[in-house]
Amino acid sequence: MDWNRRHCARRGHYLFNPDEPRYRELLTATTPAGPAWRCLRCGDFTLSVPAAGGPAAELPVVLRDKALRSRLIMRLLAIERFFRFLLVGLGAFAVWKFADSQQSLSDLFNQDLTIFQPVAQHWSYDLNNSPVVATIQKAFSFKRSTLILAASALAAYAVIELIEGIGLWLVKRWGEYFAMVATSLFLPVEVYELTEKLSVFKIGTLVLNVAAVIYLLLSKRLFGLRGGREAYERELTSSSLLDLDLIPVPTQPLPQPRPTLTGEPAGESESSQVDRHTDEPAGDRTGG
Repeated sequence: MDWNRRHCARRGHYLFNPDEPRYRELLTATTPAGPAWRCLRCGDFTLSVPAAGGPAAELPVVLRDKALRSRLIMRLLAIERFFRFLLVGLGAFAVWKFADSQQSLSDLFNQDLTIFQPVAQHWSYDLNNSPVVATIQKAFSFKRSTLILAASALAAYAVIELIEGIGLWLVKRWGEYFAMVATSLFLPVEVYELTEKLSVFKIGTLVLNVAAVIYLLLSKRLFGLRGGREAYERELTSSSLLDLDLIPVPTQPLPQPRPTLTGEPAGESESSQVDRHTDEPAGDRTGG
């Protein structure tokens, strides 16, 4: 898949009009329909007018090839973090509301439980010894302060997931560090939960988080791995269409070699030429 053309087909070409004539010539072409500009992402020429311009040294980094794929992965991880934020945030709100109306909910639950007793007996299900019912009834016995603390912890976790999602979606360096560290800190908790009870959801979540940590460490070169930040930035700019062409234009013309006489060794100084002519016979110099 050509990620450059795919992105340009969806978002449009990225055209830039540099101030320097030398660089402008590299990005333009003359056509019967008018001047065409070369896209800095896919390399194709288009008749559209550049929306950006300025000095070539201030040209922003245009993501291409692997960088585009990496951004897609970052945004998929960000979507997963946003989903967690909503899920955990709703849980925090539910626990907080439950703490404020704990007694009324307990009475309502016990009242509804008696209504479902005949249905449960018909299907030979013992509601009085049900582990689900026992867990819910145990929650009603918690102190309000404990529930408020649990709601606060869930809210803090939701905020962490939101910050991770924003940093990953914007593909910011701080977001990559934050996501890697935050995800790593919660890995022991996920491993402990698996020792308590196995489930497909818990296993999938653990595998996804471990893969995300490894991917961020290696592909983003965090904490100095694989050359660190400098190597990462070089990788971003190495695929630029102008990377090899942005050579500083000399401010003064280069010295031109002085034309030499036939048979005269190149690079011979002017004084040596004078000496050689003065060593000629007198008759040759006077013509006599």
